[in-house]
Amino acid sequence: MQIQINTDSNIDSGERLIRHVEAEIASTLEHFSDQITTVEAHLSDQNAGKGGPDDKRCVLQARPTGQQPVAVTHNAATIDAACRGAAESMAHLLASRFGRLHETKGGDSIRHPHKN
Repeated sequence: MQIQINTDSNIDSGERLIRHVEAEIASTLEHFSDQITTVEAHLSDQNAGKGGPDDKRCVLQARPTGQQPVAVTHNAATIDAACRGAAESMAHLLASRFGRLHETKGGDSIRHPHKN
């Protein structure tokens, strides 16, 4: 799984920040690393440094192998919190998506449970 970090001009995109964000995404999405080719993170400061509640944004886009890309967005007071929230949201989305793909037809359902 390749991780790519992009920032707007209002975010100080130093090496330390890039490594931290990459590590956060990699550890949170580690379970899906064989099923995802690329994750792109887009970090931005919505108020251009003026401050304000939840003005930092992280948009994550993941490209599952053989499927259309999926994306999530999370706003928070800090870049760290925005990235953590977006990574957790992406993990939930991927778990739901991959879970549905691996369910087999004819399995238990709410209306018609299988009887042994």
